[in-house]
Formats: sequence, structure tokens, C-alpha cells
Amino acid sequence: MKKLLAAVLLLGAAASARAGDLLITGAGATFPFPLYSRWFSDYNKLHPALKFNYQSIGSGGGIKQITEGTVDFGASDAPMTDAELAKAPGIQHIPTVLGAVVVTYNAPVKDLKLTGETLSRVFLGKIAKWNDPAIARDNPGVRLPDQAIAVVHRSDGSGTTAIFTDYLAKVSPEWKAGPGAGKSVRWPVGLGAKGNEGVTGMVKQTPGAVGYVELAYANQNHLEMASLKNRDGHFVKPSIQSTSEAAAGVRMPADYRVSITDAAGRNAYPIASFTYLLVHRDTRDAAKGTALVQFLSWAVHQGQAAAAPLDYAPLPKKVVEQVTATIKTLTVQGKHVSLASQH
Repeated sequence: MKKLLAAVLLLGAAASARAGDLLITGAGATFPFPLYSRWFSDYNKLHPALKFNYQSIGSGGGIKQITEGTVDFGASDAPMTDAELAKAPGIQHIPTVLGAVVVTYNAPVKDLKLTGETLSRVFLGKIAKWNDPAIARDNPGVRLPDQAIAVVHRSDGSGTTAIFTDYLAKVSPEWKAGPGAGKSVRWPVGLGAKGNEGVTGMVKQTPGAVGYVELAYANQNHLEMASLKNRDGHFVKPSIQSTSEAAAGVRMPADYRVSITDAAGRNAYPIASFTYLLVHRDTRDAAKGTALVQFLSWAVHQGQAAAAPLDYAPLPKKVVEQVTATIKTLTVQGKHVSLASQH
């Protein structure tokens, strides 16, 4: 009986400890999910009583949930539009890292090269075979298969789609006048898949497929990636370095809503972007608000060390300085949070 009572008391103590844990909820972009998972795990080791529950549902879902107040923070690769911000007053964008959207494919071609115009025509359905003359012009001397192209795109509201279509709209007047740019567009052709995870899986299992995913997903799944012709006329492979080059000349606005696709620079990869956490400038919940602000400070300082190993580019130094100043303006119940021990 004593043993049973001791066991009950022990279980009760454990449940009490769990009940005392602080849970911060978030939802949104799949693009940075591998890195955010690492951050939340690493931060939990430093602060065992603090846990994060992040749902990787796409940028559109993240914006919707932070707007509706069903999560403590959202995440998006595409900055919120003026119309979206009007429905969610008091939201602050916090850039976390840079990532690249890569063109990945499942065809017997090594070191594929594509111009922006050729790529746009593939996704418009105007180029339907891998040995099309336009692809052959981009890849002189390369033997191309007489194989149908299967276009794969996102089916959900996606920041990755927003970045990809933002680029296509800049390099192709036909794309700009047609599907245009956005988190969701009317795709002329192709198969839809949910999340970076879904597109990765569909490209992997579909012979002849071509799709777009974040660099980390392509690298970790050993997918082929195309080199793209940048604004300066050079074919550039997606990498951490070429992603950083795309941000080298950026003039970061005060609200951080900026596009760096089709950036100038000899070695700049043309489909790169910042990704953002979306937080309230003032939080009413004292415990959650304080913990979240302190986490943000850790993420843009110590957390940056985890970026490159997971195929993301760390924030440029000047951006870190700017974001640090912004984080210091965030308040909890109208009061600023102490960040003295964060970095």
C-alpha cells in the first residue's frame, strides 16, 4: 500500500511539473521548419520548463492563425500584405534567416541549367518535354531525355510559392500577366502537393518531375537541383553562399518587408528570401510574452550558428543589429523585456 501511495504521489508530482511547463504555440511556414525544430529543441534544453508546439502548415495558414489569435506566433516566408496587416494590427515581422527556393527535378540530367524564361515556360506548360529546344539551348552539349515533364507545385497557401512566383513575375512578362505572384496562384499545369515535404516526396517518386522546394529539403533528400541564370548573366548553383550574396546589397526597410529575388551580383542566387516570425508588438500574457521575446533575441544571435549546417544562410550582421533594436521595442503588458542574459 505504501509503495502504491508513493507511486501515486510520484505521478502526481510529475503531472504537476508538467502542468507548470509553459507552452508557446506557433504555426506557419514549412520553408524554415527544419531549422525551427532545431531551435525549439535547443532552446528547450536551456529552458526545460518552456516548450514550443509549432505546426508546419504553410505561410498562408500561419498568417491566418496569428490574425485569428489562435497561436502565440506565426511564421511566413512571404511578408504580410498591407491588406493582411490591416486585419492584424500590431503584428511585427522578425526576419530569422535566409533561404533559397531551388528548382529540383527527377530526370537523368546532371548539372541542369535553366534561364528564368525557360523555367517560366516549363511552369506555364509551354515546355512539355525534357529535350525541348529551349532547355537544349540552356544546356549545350548535354544529352537530354525524350521524356515528358511533370510539373509539381504547392497545393496550399505557401510562402515558398510566393518567393518562387515573385521571381517568375520579375523575369517573365508572360508569367506576370498570367498566374502572377502570390502565396496561391492559378497554376496552368501540374500536380499539387502540400508543404515543402509534399513537393519533395512527389518529385522524388515521379519520373520526369520538376518542382520547387527550400534548399534544405532538396539537400537532405538528395534531389537534383538546377543552376539558374541570374540577373548578371551567370548560372549559379543554390548554396548558402549564393543565398547570402543575394542579400548583400539589400536595403532593409524598417518593417522588414522586402523582396530579394532576382538580385544583382555575379554570384547571387536569384530565388532567395528572408523568412519571418510574426509576433505581437505588445503581448498581454506576461509569461508567454516575456519568454517569446527572450527566445527571439536568442534566435537572432546564438541561434544563427545552427543555420548553415541545416542549409540556411545566417542573417547579415547589419540585419542582426537592426532586428536586435526592433526586438528591444517589443513589450509585454506595455513594459519592455530584460534581454541582458540573452547574448
